[in-house]
Order: sequence, then structure tokens, then C-alpha cells
Amino acid sequence: MTEPISFWVSGEPKGQPRPRAFARKMGGKFVARVFDAGTAEAWKSCIAAAAAQHKPAEPIAGPVRLRICFYTQRPKGHYTAGKIERGLRETAPHYHTSKPDSDNLAKAVMDALTQCGWFWIDDAQVAVLTVVKSYADSGTGAMVEIKEVAA
Repeated sequence: MTEPISFWVSGEPKGQPRPRAFARKMGGKFVARVFDAGTAEAWKSCIAAAAAQHKPAEPIAGPVRLRICFYTQRPKGHYTAGKIERGLRETAPHYHTSKPDSDNLAKAVMDALTQCGWFWIDDAQVAVLTVVKSYADSGTGAMVEIKEVAA
């Protein structure tokens, strides 16, 4: 088994958008259309750029453990009198419990890493997935750890 691969991705984490479908009347018939809102493409580019510095000699062929810790910007309301320099309120939460959803954030990371083709052959190999969403005290982004697990 190999050592885990860990890297930091700077930027504002974005969730993988779901494909959208709609029907439009054209002539006497309705025609279905599907489109993919590409709002996570810049974030996925940041992931690929950070991952490029850590690519292994060859992709993992077996099961993979993926741990991703996302850090998002705290709202001003978490700070005393709305001022960062005055410190956090005692009631300010540690974990981020609003949108984007954990599964959509993880999907964006897995899709970006699958497109690179450096770490695994297909993201279906991710057998163990841990996702943490918390607020950043400094610097937004994600810490990604990839490890081969025993089959």
C-alpha cells in the first residue's frame, strides 16, 4: 500500500451542479432539453492545478479512501459587532451546515480528479468517502487526501 497523497486547494468550494431538464413547445410537440449549469468549472480547474503537483507514477487500480475537508468563509454575523478584528461570537458554529451540500461538493472534487486521470481510473473506486464542511478562520479551500485501501 502506498502513502496517502495530500494537497490543499485554494479557492471558494463549489458544489457540482445537477443537470437541469425542461420541455419547450416547438410546433405542435413538446421537446425535452437537458443542460448542465457549469458553475463549478473554475473550482474544478483549481482542483486540477493543485492535484497536478502530486500525481503518482500510475493511478490506483483498487479501492480508494478519499477524505475532503472543505473550509468556507464565515459570515460577518459570526463576529462580535460584525467585525473580524473584534473576534468570534461564542455562539459561532464550527461546522458549515448550509448549502452547498456535502455530496455536491465531494462530487465536484471527484469529477475533477477523475478527469485528470492521475489518481484512479474511475471515481467508482472511491470505497470510503469522508467529507467535512467547516468554517475557515483564514483561507478558504479544501484539504484533499487520497489513499489506496486494502482490497
